[in-house]
Amino acid sequence: MLIGEYTHSIDDKNRLSLPAKFRQELGKKIVVTQGLDNCLWIFKGIEWKKIEEKLNQSSIGQADNRSFNRLMFSSAVEAEVDSIGRVLIPEFLRDRANLKSKVVVIGVSSRVEIWNEKVWSEYKKAVDKQADTLAEKLGQVGVL
Repeated sequence: MLIGEYTHSIDDKNRLSLPAKFRQELGKKIVVTQGLDNCLWIFKGIEWKKIEEKLNQSSIGQADNRSFNRLMFSSAVEAEVDSIGRVLIPEFLRDRANLKSKVVVIGVSSRVEIWNEKVWSEYKKAVDKQADTLAEKLGQVGVL
């Protein structure tokens, strides 16, 4: 399970050193793609396959499905984690998420998210203010 929050740097060659706790879980081959809320998502191969299968089952007759599939697949890149735990973040993805040298890497169960440090801080503050309301909604559907 991928959990936790870590502040890391992207080097001048667009490489990110993944947190040591994530490296073993992710393995050597990963998929990096545009996420939601202005971050990037990283999936290990088997998790990406699950998402790919679900997206491929969605109806291409619906415009929303086509649009989301295009977004996910066109921005996805297969990447390898090098021997010291670094992954190359393509420039176009780095630009999409406005990633600077300092980033926040978070574990969200089956995926890793990479955030601009300032954007993550602001997002987290906003969600913290809603935590009780969100918990109540999750309780209504039986999650909490």
